[in-house]
Amino acid sequence: MNELTSSLQSECDRRITNLHKQSHTWLLQVAYNICKSFTEAEELVSDLYVYLVKHCRPHIWWGESYNLIYCQKFLLHRWYNRVEKVKRYYHTQNPIESETPDTEYDVERDMEIQKAHEEVVEELKRLQITRLWAPAKIFEIYWMSDRTLDQVAKEIGISRSTVFLSIKKIRNYLKLSIQNPFNETESTYE
Repeated sequence: MNELTSSLQSECDRRITNLHKQSHTWLLQVAYNICKSFTEAEELVSDLYVYLVKHCRPHIWWGESYNLIYCQKFLLHRWYNRVEKVKRYYHTQNPIESETPDTEYDVERDMEIQKAHEEVVEELKRLQITRLWAPAKIFEIYWMSDRTLDQVAKEIGISRSTVFLSIKKIRNYLKLSIQNPFNETESTYE
């Protein structure tokens, strides 16, 4: 077993060396296009190398190196995660002005959201007797919990893309069928 892991690790090291020789400049350019800063682009690419060293994943090997599309998506997702983390930190350190005691709490908005929530639940119940039953059930499992797409897919035993497409299908259906204040806040999903 130890021999197998050491051979896997040596193969990973060889492929990372090939990736660096063949595609390092391209990876830096991709990272720069994402974040528009050369120093942050270098950090993203180094994060990619660190990740590939820590996790020997043969399923992302390609030719004598690594799958460049996977590397590109890794850089993009790492950048988005970093930006979101900074936004969350800024939000907790600097509360927005609308939360000052001078402004009144918008109770009507809460009532609108509660009404829309009830409408969505009713519409999902109605869809259980139509051909959209399966996507509606997947949407309900995802929407009523804090689970991610991967967790829902694993729980049901289907692929992540099927969960994504089902949620998107039902969300588009709900946008057309009911007046929903969630439409304003959930546009980041698409």
